Amino acid sequence: MHDDTTTGLLAPGAHDIQVDGLHQRYHVHGTGPVCLAVPGGPGVGWESLRMPAVEEFLTLVYVEPLGTGGSQRLPSHPDGYTRARHTRALTALLDRLALPRVILLGHSHGGFVAQHFALHHPQRLAGLVLYESAPVTGPEHMAEAAARVGDFVRRNEGNPELPAVLAGLQAAGATRDDGEITAALRALLPAYVARYWEREDEFKELRAALTCTYISSVDADGTPDTIDDRAALPALTVPTLVVVGRYDIPCGPRWARELHALIPGARLVELPESGHLGHIEEPAAFAAAVRDFTASLPA
Repeated sequence: MHDDTTTGLLAPGAHDIQVDGLHQRYHVHGTGPVCLAVPGGPGVGWESLRMPAVEEFLTLVYVEPLGTGGSQRLPSHPDGYTRARHTRALTALLDRLALPRVILLGHSHGGFVAQHFALHHPQRLAGLVLYESAPVTGPEHMAEAAARVGDFVRRNEGNPELPAVLAGLQAAGATRDDGEITAALRALLPAYVARYWEREDEFKELRAALTCTYISSVDADGTPDTIDDRAALPALTVPTLVVVGRYDIPCGPRWARELHALIPGARLVELPESGHLGHIEEPAAFAAAVRDFTASLPA
């Protein structure tokens, strides 16, 4: 563990620093230009976003968002973790690391945060990777996810484990307990992988290691942090890559195509054999997409 000094803050390993008056933990792996990586959930452990193939050409700074893992919880926990609050923490982290411009990669809910950051602080970014993200949340987003669950059920009809996966999906939306939401996440994992039962041996270890902290979707005063970036995204000036798995449920191809259409000059890559975890399901294809994108960025 590295201490809170001005040297070595990008050395490999785990780091604990103070930013914006709060304790922040992040993990550094890889070599090359710096890329901040923000995991999803909200509340899912950062380890699920490890991208060894990408670490071969980028220095990945895996952020443990506030309220998650080793980073400090807000006094209003589990409420108050809005995109604006996460953006403020990321800005403070960049300042603390003395990094004027970086690549920012956000996965799932981390993509929502990355969009918000890019719209408000484009001058701090050399590039943006929206990985399994969407321009909206709320009823429209939930209806699309429900339709994608229906597709998953039809593809796996007759599988004896299907009821347990569906129970996990239901439980994930109903619990406010860290242990229960972790159990639900592990139960629902097959729905988030394109061909889980065909490749079960590859994902058993990941499934057993998944952890999640319950984080709500409301501000400290109870106001929902609902997202609709469709009006703002056409003004985004940051070079952007949109990556999606063909079988993703929460942020599937419909939303990736919409992001691609809304963001000027954006690139779109669809991973044909992936669900929500393309960096694990198709690591070489995922890394190639990110490598090609980063190589295209201005020096």
